[in-house]
Amino acid sequence: MLITGYARLPSTITAYKLYEVVGVAVEVRPSDGEILDVDCSLATSVARRIVREIALGYRLSDGIEELVEKIERRYCGSARKAVVMAFRAIHEKYVAYRQGRAL
Repeated sequence: MLITGYARLPSTITAYKLYEVVGVAVEVRPSDGEILDVDCSLATSVARRIVREIALGYRLSDGIEELVEKIERRYCGSARKAVVMAFRAIHEKYVAYRQGRAL
């Protein structure tokens, strides 16, 4: 299944000039929340690759804090807070899906 999350970017970075928000899209295995694929709207290919490497294989069913810690350790770009917020939104949507609530 596809889940997306969005968060406002800092106005001082290049990606803000292009998008204003960061969008993160993940393909998730519904049964256990494993992230199978990741894409995001960060401005550089290096940033997109790092976010992908951090998130691939993570299981949303394990909660979000470990993923947030990994992002905070490995992604020191100006968009870090927005990336974290986008993943928090994705996690909330996954939890709602698992609980049978509307997304």
